Amino acid sequence: MLQFSFTKVIMVCAVVLASIFFALPNMLPSSVVKDFPHWWQPVNLGLDLRGGSYLLLEVDTSAVGKEQLADLEETSRSALRDAKIAYRTIGQADGTVFVVVNDAKDLNAAHDAITKVITGMDITTQGEDRIRIVVPDRVKREREVAAVSQSLEIVRRRIDEFGTSEPSIQRQGNDRILVELPGLADPTRVKTLLGQTAKMDFHILEPNATSTNPRDLPPGAELLQGSGEYAGQTFVVRRRVEVSGERLIDAQPSFQDGAPVVSFRFDTAGGKRFAQVTSANVGGHLAVVLDNKVITAPVLKGPILGGSGIIEGGFTVERARDLALILRAGALPAPLNVIEERSIGPGLGADSIKAGATAAIVGGGLVVIFMIIAYHTFGLFAVFGQLFHMLTLFAFLSLVGGTLTLPGIAGVVLSLGIAVDANVLIYERMREEFNSGRTLMNSLTSGFQNAFATIFDANLTTFIAAAILYFLGSGPIKGFAVTLAVGIGTSMFSAVMITRMQVWMWYRAAKRTALPI
Repeated sequence: MLQFSFTKVIMVCAVVLASIFFALPNMLPSSVVKDFPHWWQPVNLGLDLRGGSYLLLEVDTSAVGKEQLADLEETSRSALRDAKIAYRTIGQADGTVFVVVNDAKDLNAAHDAITKVITGMDITTQGEDRIRIVVPDRVKREREVAAVSQSLEIVRRRIDEFGTSEPSIQRQGNDRILVELPGLADPTRVKTLLGQTAKMDFHILEPNATSTNPRDLPPGAELLQGSGEYAGQTFVVRRRVEVSGERLIDAQPSFQDGAPVVSFRFDTAGGKRFAQVTSANVGGHLAVVLDNKVITAPVLKGPILGGSGIIEGGFTVERARDLALILRAGALPAPLNVIEERSIGPGLGADSIKAGATAAIVGGGLVVIFMIIAYHTFGLFAVFGQLFHMLTLFAFLSLVGGTLTLPGIAGVVLSLGIAVDANVLIYERMREEFNSGRTLMNSLTSGFQNAFATIFDANLTTFIAAAILYFLGSGPIKGFAVTLAVGIGTSMFSAVMITRMQVWMWYRAAKRTALPI
């Protein structure tokens, strides 16, 4: 029977009122909406509608391998130094690390010392005095995959710290990251933030260095150039990292003696290590190295306890703020290269919105005319149902903070056609039942009950297609899939609940005997 309980009426009315409430910001000017709370905002517009910047970044995975070899080289040097085994040379050749000991008798001891601190590598002896360390292909691939995943997370943190509204950050292919920044016309500063590896470590300047000639460097030392106020200077730095920047848990811009500086704080382990290093090197120079450049090298006048300190580097206010931002977000495991950049003006977005709105109005208008001509009063019921369908769709997107793109508009228009299709199935079933001699009540009831299975199956197959597009697609394809999937749900609600309630109210209003379609 065509029944609609009081509870169902209250539920439908509540959904309709909630839809109107959450869809309302989409109908008001932005000057009014900006004062609304964050949970009551209009649908976000995507890059193709609002304008903004598009960046395609590529993770330089080759740098990951080079860094890994450098780590193996330094670890081997430290292991031999701790084991007091003399060596002739440690270096790299053909993508491997080799160690040559002074005395062939120490070869096995050196192999054991290196094996204790290096795991997962192929470590073999060659000849009487040489050890060869090879990184397996499996380890290389795992590290490259981890580097891309870590880069994606750090890019997301940096963009979030930067404060860009509704960014889209997603992985593309094996080693690329797609960044879309709606509303940001000039991405220069963002490119600088993303392009900086921001790997900061603390080293000790080599006190025994007498020359900056590479041939005269002490073992375990390297030459680094200065930056900022130290630009043009060359420093002889111990290659060993005394305290890694990975131990930083906070960094904030501040001022000291009227000059911008960056204050930092280590975690517990990093604070202890920092205290040990500064205590053991009082009178020496502590080099703060950022992306292989010395930004400051102060004299250690005493131990630095408490796990915190200040970085001075002749910063501007903006540079200090940006440095603190990227240090908080973490260092990139590999450099990022910008391989594609586009800026989309808001004028193109406005034209797209206008064209999409025009298409929706024209298509919706034709649907309204057809439904009224074909189904008369019930056609009006279907039109009102589609109106609430659109309200519910935009209310849901606004509530969850969804983003509407140009393909998303196509999904909205397509969902409108799907919703009308459900009404056509219901009404045509009613007409068949009534023409076969059944009463009006039985015809109405049969129309909703018997057409539901067909409607559900058709919408389910469309929803599956939308889900596949979402999980396998990217960018605009996902926008289309989201609006289509949400539209399927709201169209089912409008056809099965809202239209049915209108038909029930029409039947209850008077003694009806004829079907007006």
